[in-house]
Amino acid sequence: MRVVTISAAYGAGGGVVGPAVADRLGLPFVDRAIPEAVAAEIGCSLDAALVHDGRSESGLGRVLMATARMPNITLGGLESYVAPADLMPEEEFVRRTEAYITSVATGTGGVILGRAGAFVLAEHPGALHVRLDGPPEARIAQVAKLPGRDEASARRRMQENDRARAAYVQHFYHADANDPRHYQLVIDSTALPLDAVTDVIVCAALAIESPAIS
Repeated sequence: MRVVTISAAYGAGGGVVGPAVADRLGLPFVDRAIPEAVAAEIGCSLDAALVHDGRSESGLGRVLMATARMPNITLGGLESYVAPADLMPEEEFVRRTEAYITSVATGTGGVILGRAGAFVLAEHPGALHVRLDGPPEARIAQVAKLPGRDEASARRRMQENDRARAAYVQHFYHADANDPRHYQLVIDSTALPLDAVTDVIVCAALAIESPAIS
């Protein structure tokens, strides 16, 4: 099955391009579904799980769960609960996330946004690894156009997100997320319309032969 991983810097349009590529290729789009699935499996809240997922700098620490049992929490149709004073080591969250990504790659295939997918699936045959980036000022301008955003908040969030994502990859995979050697395709998605970026990725994905299933 086809597998595309997309690593996107903040403001590079990953949230737009990822679902569009998945739709064009007829593949599942996998983003927030990963922490939902992991949270359901280990019995912690989605908000707690998201602290680990590379979007927050505190994801490099440990999450202290609620000290009292909480009511059931619905996670994408699955119910779970927060166990008393339960500690979830960051390594366990990453291990479960990697297992989920691998199950998608070896099962239905899919377009995987973030979650260090290019590093988790670095050896997966036939996977296309894509990096979306662009000059900081151009990324800030792209985000500032969105409703409810302004340049100051976009700049602050870009700095926080870029630093957190880089730290996540460095910490767990001892690699530089910005190094182009980890990707077959690196695109400045601030210099092209996002629909054109989608076209390029789809074309590249279709050009890669899906490995035969033995």
